Amino acid sequence: MPPTALLRIGYVALTDAAPLLAADELGFFARQSLRVSLSEEGSWATVRDKIALGALDGAQMLGPMPIALACGLGGVSARLSVGAGIGCNGNTLTLSSALADEAGVDGQGALAPGAFAAAVRARAVAGRPTVRLAAVFPFSSHNYLLRHWLALGGLDPDRDLTLAVVPPARAVRALADGEVEGFCAGEPWGSHAAAIGAGRVALATGDIWPDHPEKVLAFREGLPREAAVALTAAGIAAARWLDDPANRDAAAALMHARVFPALSRDTVRLAFEGRVPAAPGGATRLLSAPLRFRPATLARAEAAAWWLGQMRRWNHLPASVPAAEALAPYGDAIWRSAASLVGESEPGPVTLPEEIAA
Repeated sequence: MPPTALLRIGYVALTDAAPLLAADELGFFARQSLRVSLSEEGSWATVRDKIALGALDGAQMLGPMPIALACGLGGVSARLSVGAGIGCNGNTLTLSSALADEAGVDGQGALAPGAFAAAVRARAVAGRPTVRLAAVFPFSSHNYLLRHWLALGGLDPDRDLTLAVVPPARAVRALADGEVEGFCAGEPWGSHAAAIGAGRVALATGDIWPDHPEKVLAFREGLPREAAVALTAAGIAAARWLDDPANRDAAAALMHARVFPALSRDTVRLAFEGRVPAAPGGATRLLSAPLRFRPATLARAEAAAWWLGQMRRWNHLPASVPAAEALAPYGDAIWRSAASLVGESEPGPVTLPEEIAA
């Protein structure tokens, strides 16, 4: 690959795109002799289509997306390589104020699945319309964690509710306009909904699976390996910078300026502080499993296998598809080569809590 080749890397306007923006802004790409053009995409479907067609060399992607593309789900197929994980935790379930009241959201802790299920059942008994919630993409951590949480309360997500798909940046408007009564999306969108009075944060996905893997940095087939390794090394360096508490204000300012200029900087800062809005009036809740970057850079196949299990559980992927084929994008060779370039040690293992593993 010529050192001057321009690499096109896509991302979606979310707080956990920060490693890509920081790598660009702070020169981590340049230190790896890379020329990178970051492309903000409006939806995960656009990211999927562009990387499948070769319009992007790599992208921030939802963890289950490389699996879906490897298996041709949704009518689109591509062979990708995952270089690194981009963040753990970082999503919220935000409900309309009316539904939050019915479910007993108090802002002091995570909404229990049983309490939410009771509110859904009470609506059904009263003959009221079915609750309609949104996730950001069919094959997403958001969808599968939300489904798992609903099932923990005894609900069937495909029978007892209506689940829709709404791109992250449109979720707040959909909630405010009554198109949905809640959404699960990456920050800062849940916090923004709370800030403008469109809804209330009921829980974070880290409350469901603490320190769950979230996004990944994935590359198209045919991208030279040295480019994938260099991009991954820059991402690891950015993750280290982002997880230094001394840099959180600078990280929030960077994301506010480059991605979220229309939002309050205080709202953007919350995810970096590991907080979510607790109630109207400015109070916040400190999360036990906040958005973090460095522990997630090694995207482990055993964690991806949980997404695969959920795809089978909800009949999104036939049981006949071999696990080796579905998980083929999740090798660790690129990460290990990149980590050696920047002196990064291997993160600790991913733990599947008992209730998740079951």
